[in-house]
Amino acid sequence: TCVAMMTSNAHGNEPAASDRAPNLDVFNKSFNGSAPPSGLSPVLSALWWVKKGDWDAAHRIVMDDGGRDAAWAHAYLHRVEGDLGNAAYWYRRAGRPTDAGALDAEWNAIVGELLRRAR
Repeated sequence: TCVAMMTSNAHGNEPAASDRAPNLDVFNKSFNGSAPPSGLSPVLSALWWVKKGDWDAAHRIVMDDGGRDAAWAHAYLHRVEGDLGNAAYWYRRAGRPTDAGALDAEWNAIVGELLRRAR
């Protein structure tokens, strides 16, 4: 699954540094803005929206995405709302074990992994 949209540099073989996904620190600092940073994958954008407090926007982004990363984020969203049965379904779709830890820790784990893969 594509995690971030990237463009090639002038030589066409590496993403330009400005087009790479931000690191977790930069991502976390972006919450002062009114929209996710440009170039994020839809799943990372959804996770940005839920962190900003807009669960509905996040859910709209992931609910029709058939990818495993979207399913993982979808599971997390249903944990946030307290629907653990629905969350368990989405963890299975993501091929991941059901998470029962702190929500902030899971959010950091998902975002951290997706950003690492995007760089």
